[in-house]
Amino acid sequence: MRTAASSKVDSRTSVRMEEVTHINFKLFNDHTSLIVLKLNQTNLTPALFILNGVPGLEDMHIWIFPFCSMYAVAMVGNCGLLYLILCEDSPHRPMYYFLAMLSLTDLVICSSTIPKGLSIFWFHLKEISFDECLVQMFFTHNFTGMESGVLMLMALDRYVAICYPLRYSPILTNPVIAKDGLTTFLRGVILIIPFTFLTKSLPYCKGNIIPHTYCDHMSVAKLSCGNVKVNAIYGLMVALLIGGFDILCIPISYTMILRAVVSLSSADARQKAFSTCTVHICAIVFSYTPAFFSFFSHRFGCCTIPPSCHIIVANIYLLLPPIMNPVVYGVKTKQIRDCVLRILSGSKDTKSQSI
Repeated sequence: MRTAASSKVDSRTSVRMEEVTHINFKLFNDHTSLIVLKLNQTNLTPALFILNGVPGLEDMHIWIFPFCSMYAVAMVGNCGLLYLILCEDSPHRPMYYFLAMLSLTDLVICSSTIPKGLSIFWFHLKEISFDECLVQMFFTHNFTGMESGVLMLMALDRYVAICYPLRYSPILTNPVIAKDGLTTFLRGVILIIPFTFLTKSLPYCKGNIIPHTYCDHMSVAKLSCGNVKVNAIYGLMVALLIGGFDILCIPISYTMILRAVVSLSSADARQKAFSTCTVHICAIVFSYTPAFFSFFSHRFGCCTIPPSCHIIVANIYLLLPPIMNPVVYGVKTKQIRDCVLRILSGSKDTKSQSI
């Protein structure tokens, strides 16, 4: 009896020891796997990315020289516009300060993306370091958001100028314009900085080849083997906060402008008001049309629209507004046109008229 009882106790003891050993082994394995996962996540941050350009058109890169000419036109046009506004005596109204902000924004957008794209097309310099990629991502998204904000400020400027002409100068003073520009810039900084931290914290195990000409947020995030749902949701939220708010303000401003213009008794005054608004509407169309196409096709047309089309439209979205804004404002704005003619003719006596 004692032998049977002792053997029972021994068997129970051995079973308990096996269970304890199994639990300890499982805890050790879990702890080891957690350490390995953390080590893998730290080791899965690539030192550099490969920007692959336009997929499917690698052999045609040498023929994409129009990008170079478009970049040159954008740089010359916006630098010339900045010179006219900041160095000439005539264009010193609030509208032109907002236009100077728009030109400066366009210069930063072009210079942060197009030179790298051209080096990919012509010199096959496709490598970009991880930190450089994050910096390029920040500047691209921040200043595209700032461009949208400046267009919204210009719409409000036209609203005040047409609906409250006598209060235009007292309302839009230089300090107010500076505060508006700084607020628009800081809005982009505050909303775009989390992009860089979210992207940097992801583990990357799907390679380091980005099928793009520059570091776009979701193009980089798609290389991660982690959960990018937060990145996608936050990107959509930022697009709604910046683009949605600006797009809401612009139609409201122009609806009020239209009501004020229609109520004007003079036909010349109506034509003058419509002429000044047409310039800004053209700038809005050139900015938002490729942006809308790129945004919606990226989310809803990924299966039907080829990747090369996405990337070409994304580059046009960054190039078209900087090219067209100086052309549109230079041709349609009499004060800027007079300044250009005075400089080209070398005359200092020509007086430009206000709009």
